[in-house]
Amino acid sequence: MGTDFDAARFKAMERAGFNRIARQYDEAAHLRASLQDALIAAAAPAPGERWLDLASGPALLARAMAPRLAPDGFMLATDIADGMLAHARARLTRDEGAVLFAAADAEQLCLPDACFDGVSIGLGLFVFPHPGQALAEIHRVLRPGGRIALSVWGPAGSVPLIERAQQCIARLLPQPRVARPSVFRFGDPAVLGALLASAGFSGPTFAPHAFGCDFADAGAYWDAFLALAGGATEALSRLPPERQAALRAAVADDLADLQHGTGYRVDAATLIATARRT
Repeated sequence: MGTDFDAARFKAMERAGFNRIARQYDEAAHLRASLQDALIAAAAPAPGERWLDLASGPALLARAMAPRLAPDGFMLATDIADGMLAHARARLTRDEGAVLFAAADAEQLCLPDACFDGVSIGLGLFVFPHPGQALAEIHRVLRPGGRIALSVWGPAGSVPLIERAQQCIARLLPQPRVARPSVFRFGDPAVLGALLASAGFSGPTFAPHAFGCDFADAGAYWDAFLALAGGATEALSRLPPERQAALRAAVADDLADLQHGTGYRVDAATLIATARRT
């Protein structure tokens, strides 16, 4: 990010945005179900292990992984957006295992050293203003030999699920006042691998994962984007109603080449990575 990047303001916008969309984010989880399953398979949580889930949101990943840690392990779900965690706590069921919750900034974890067997991050690393700092904190709280498992969006040009909405916004609105890091910045295994290595991780593995989403109309696609976008959704919510309506109406133009039957088929490429603390 540039020298004028305001990390504190960015985090405040992200917190407000994700608190706003907690329910919608949870309800749209089915669109990304195959990615969650693939990430859990790569993480390979085992009975008795202690795991930390960062940028947990409504704890979709944490709630799905926790039963695999039974009977003696547990999952700690953390997020900067406490409203997301409150929503997750209300949805938690007994058969989902031991899930604890704590509001936390991934770049400044108030946790002791070497206390977790694994750390997971589902579509979250690219949102951190200082990802290297977050990875250093993850390295600190992992026991020796502990592992990290994460997913990120693929490189720019491979994620229409996000990019078509971004193109519509860029076409109709001026540049945002609060700069945002690119959500595609870690889609290249070489870039992500270098970042992991600089934080002290070794033995990285990378696996691409693609999935597609079907939408009945352009409005359904736009709603799905807003249910993912956090700070961007918060910024858009502050626009006059007529500007919001114009964006909703215009997005069909950017989806025209993705028509599938009477609706739209929109694809997304992701990258799943694992590594170990040496």
